[in-house]
Amino acid sequence: MDAQLDEKTIADALAESLTEVAAETTEAVSEEAFDQVLVGALEAVGGELLFKVCVDDGSQSEHVAAAAIGIGGERHFLLLTLPTSGGHLKVETVATSSNPLAGIAESYAGLMDVFKAAA
Repeated sequence: MDAQLDEKTIADALAESLTEVAAETTEAVSEEAFDQVLVGALEAVGGELLFKVCVDDGSQSEHVAAAAIGIGGERHFLLLTLPTSGGHLKVETVATSSNPLAGIAESYAGLMDVFKAAA
């Protein structure tokens, strides 16, 4: 199976599982509310949170999180974004994302693996 197709399947499954957890909102989304969405989403697919940040580019701010699903060669990386002003949670693979933070997700996971092994 094509790895990119497999990642898309995982991202689609995660997005589908979020229908109830992360319904569209028109209200401001706090960091705590984003955390609740992440916990529900990642528990649904057995994912692991890598990092999360709130990014403000001047025109819009959004919560961004990177997650990993699977282990070893079967690990897939996803980016989850949610505007702080409300809206839909966007789930995409890091391979298809245009978000600059997507590029560091896999490297960050590798760094965490090294730290865990050293501990």
